[in-house]
Amino acid sequence: MQKWIFILGLLFILNPKMMSQNEIIFQQSASNTHINYTDAQCLTAAKILKENLGKISPASFEIAADKAENGIVLEIFQSKEKDFFEINSDTKKITLRATSALFLEYGVYSLLEYWGIRKFTAEYTYYPKFEVLKYPKNKQIKEQPSFDFRGLLYPGVYDEAFRKWHKIDWYLDDFGLWGHTFEQLVPIKEHFKENPKMFALYDHKRRGESICYSNDTVFKIMQNNISKTIQEKPNASYFSISHNDDVVYCECSDCQKLNQKYGSPQGAHYYFLNKIAKQFPKTKIVTLAYLHSYQPPQNLILAPNLYPMVCPIEANRDEALNEGKNNGIKNVLQKWVKLSKNVMFWDYTVEFSNYVSPFPNLHTFSSNYAFLNTIGIKGVFTQGYADVPGSFSELREYLLAKLLWNSTIDVKKTTSDFLRGYYGKAAPFIQEYLENLTKNQKEKNTYLDIYSNPVEQRNSFLSSENMALYDNLLSKAENADEDILIKKRIKKLRLDLEYVFFEQAKFYGKEPHGMYQKKDGTFSVKDNLENRVQDFTKNCTEFGIYELSEGGLSPQEYLTQWKYIAKNNVIDHLGENMKYEFVTRPSSDYNAKKENGLKDGIKGYKDFNINWTGWYEKNAELIIDCNNTDFNTLEFQCLEDQRHWIFLPSKIILKGLRNQKWKIIKEQKSKELTEDYNLNIENYNFSKISFRIFDKIKIILIPEQKIPAWRERKNKKPMLMIDEIVLLQK
Repeated sequence: MQKWIFILGLLFILNPKMMSQNEIIFQQSASNTHINYTDAQCLTAAKILKENLGKISPASFEIAADKAENGIVLEIFQSKEKDFFEINSDTKKITLRATSALFLEYGVYSLLEYWGIRKFTAEYTYYPKFEVLKYPKNKQIKEQPSFDFRGLLYPGVYDEAFRKWHKIDWYLDDFGLWGHTFEQLVPIKEHFKENPKMFALYDHKRRGESICYSNDTVFKIMQNNISKTIQEKPNASYFSISHNDDVVYCECSDCQKLNQKYGSPQGAHYYFLNKIAKQFPKTKIVTLAYLHSYQPPQNLILAPNLYPMVCPIEANRDEALNEGKNNGIKNVLQKWVKLSKNVMFWDYTVEFSNYVSPFPNLHTFSSNYAFLNTIGIKGVFTQGYADVPGSFSELREYLLAKLLWNSTIDVKKTTSDFLRGYYGKAAPFIQEYLENLTKNQKEKNTYLDIYSNPVEQRNSFLSSENMALYDNLLSKAENADEDILIKKRIKKLRLDLEYVFFEQAKFYGKEPHGMYQKKDGTFSVKDNLENRVQDFTKNCTEFGIYELSEGGLSPQEYLTQWKYIAKNNVIDHLGENMKYEFVTRPSSDYNAKKENGLKDGIKGYKDFNINWTGWYEKNAELIIDCNNTDFNTLEFQCLEDQRHWIFLPSKIILKGLRNQKWKIIKEQKSKELTEDYNLNIENYNFSKISFRIFDKIKIILIPEQKIPAWRERKNKKPMLMIDEIVLLQK
């Protein structure tokens, strides 16, 4: 790799003649190039220090198991405080001392960073080269983490060396039970059929998605299963006892009484968890405060070993947790920390619906972690892309790891340090790219959701004008440094822009910035566009991006879907030049193109965010002004996605206006509704009808009157979705 120099603001030694009398000098000819220890537990840390110093200094540091008056000394000592390490120097030696072997290693890594070594990713560590090392005399440093538990879910942390360097806990080791565990502890397959009363009474029906908190059998089964797990995982620090990832909770009379006493709907839940926690007083019981359990209970003193982990999934990620639209979250957290000294926090830090799409939230990290530390949060689990190297995953994991250890770091300086080290001469352009992403998002001040998408942001930070700016900056970055590895890293950044372009091209269709062009009277995919999508797929595989979202869509499946859309979803029809008018207004969330979304010649596919128009709970009704147009076929598609409460219409009615009177042309019932979690697209075709005789056509889609039992949830409404209303003369 091309040699480059950081401006670190640290003291690096280049000329022995200029060395200050205030510094300890380590050089090849000196007698102090040794690492001493007196406790065998220090040996691993000593070896780590020796190995890394050998990569930056020509001096050979030897390890010795004895005391010394100079050099570097490693010590482990006991303290009543929480674990910490110190780096202290006098006039002759550096003493690195810690309360445990692990924290001694942490201290070694901090000392190595002082001397300029950077572990930017699991794969790439930067080592500066010096003839001489120096360290200030009579300097004292003490470091203790901002949070007791520091969990991070990004690609780098799957590597133990990266975790230790950045002082990150590995949640799979620390937790004997992780995440949503009710199903694991009280399996529905084992108990529901024989004893349904063990499970939640929800909307007057027993439901397996949760338990009955007041059922004694449930308590005994869960207690026994927790006890077994604790015995099987003796080294685990925490055990998650948390409801399933669902909003179902028990409403039986006994549970309702508990809710009335301790707060609804969360009261019975925390009363039950308190009982569980008291059975295991020496075990740290973590529970996710999430969905219906998000708010703290009332009139209830939590067990001292119960650790609520607050999960604000609805946060606006454009603002800090204690600012603006997030003030409600700040208030909830403050309630929790008044109730418990053990509050933990689950931080959602990426766009889970699109892993390779820009998501400008880095500017909130510093304020968020400073706030969490200030109010007394004990632990943070920072969720990212898991093992998928998504958008700016390298920078994200680096900054977040640093903040988890020390919430007061200067994030701007740390970011600049990373960019210079990781992107070389291209760093200024990457910095400008990041700054413009943030600026353009903040100018529009739109809600930044972890389940957003490039189409939703097409008028804000991902507008066509902004995309052109980002493209230009990445082109400058590509030309700034000839290093092959740096070019490859910038190539990965460009995947974000390519993905946004492809997604927005599907949305725009025949319009400018769309995926289609007209040639010889017919629409087809723009020249070279399919090749770009194929290259995108290949590059994702090259970079280890094996899925593009939390839903698990692979790059290859994305390509398959894209090809299908390219071939099947564009159409020319008579309705494109006719007037469509809504009688009932669709949801503003699913009506991006207004009436034009039903007559722009572009059909919908599997993503309900693109080219579908949706109505909640009410009829979908619209009128088409025929204007003497001769057509005999009317067709459209409806989406069925039961996981997202999108159902087919129960009935469709076509009416025609003639002589100022509405006449029913056709009625059609949909297929019987059955439980089906596959994503389906149903085609409706009304043909061999002389529509020309009518002045207007009214289309009425009647939704399911209520959500079916298997998807019934409070505050959820059934939705209808329709794509293109195609009018043809066949």
